[in-house]
Amino acid sequence: MKTLHVLNAPLTVTDYAELSAACLCWAREPRCFTAEFVNTQIVTLRRHEAAFRATMDTYDFLFPDGMPLVWCLNRAGAGLRDRVYGPTFMRKFLENSPAGVTHYLLGGSAECGARLKEVFLRRNPNVKFVGGFHGRCNPDGTLEGAAEKEAVDELNRLSPDFIWVGFGTPKQQAWAQRHKSLIKRGVILTVGFAFDANAGLKPDAPAWMQRGGLTWLYRMVTEPRRLGPRYLKWNSLFLWYLLRDGARGRAWGVTPITR
Repeated sequence: MKTLHVLNAPLTVTDYAELSAACLCWAREPRCFTAEFVNTQIVTLRRHEAAFRATMDTYDFLFPDGMPLVWCLNRAGAGLRDRVYGPTFMRKFLENSPAGVTHYLLGGSAECGARLKEVFLRRNPNVKFVGGFHGRCNPDGTLEGAAEKEAVDELNRLSPDFIWVGFGTPKQQAWAQRHKSLIKRGVILTVGFAFDANAGLKPDAPAWMQRGGLTWLYRMVTEPRRLGPRYLKWNSLFLWYLLRDGARGRAWGVTPITR
């Protein structure tokens, strides 16, 4: 897998099948990996805010979750036919999870966790969930009260191969940054909306809107009060930085620019 950048964010060029195989290899390593499915908001946040950039720099891999990022990467020669969308990757990966591979759900409501287990066990009897935490995460990435230590202790005791994190941006990234060095092994996948989408608690955009890079518009229409201001701000900033960096020949390329 090669790496190209969009607005200085190093994105791994891959597809669902290749990434699934790579994840199974990473899970056999005696250390912890962190991976994020990034959209235009996350790329722009990383470009715009130094603190968030420092958080994302602790990740091992960033995958292009949004079609606008795929279009930019293809201008740099990526040759991608599709994005690697977090909700779709989670669904495909768990539906085909081999026997013996273990999973832990961190985030979302208790109802969401129960539904995810029910959905994926029905689709794949081999999938094995060994635990979960469905409490609150603070903005700094800590869990409330005693759960902060208890969750890490449980993760190290159960030693799951995959830790799926659904606290939402930027809490889930803060959690991954804070706890990566405390967790002995496993692949941490911060997937946010993938929890609610795969549990059937929130609708996802139809396929034609996803192909057209309009997932953000669908989600904004379905949750206007919560997502409207966020998408308007960060999508506008994404276009601004794309034009600004593009005028300097730095919007996308082979090697991220050092700031």
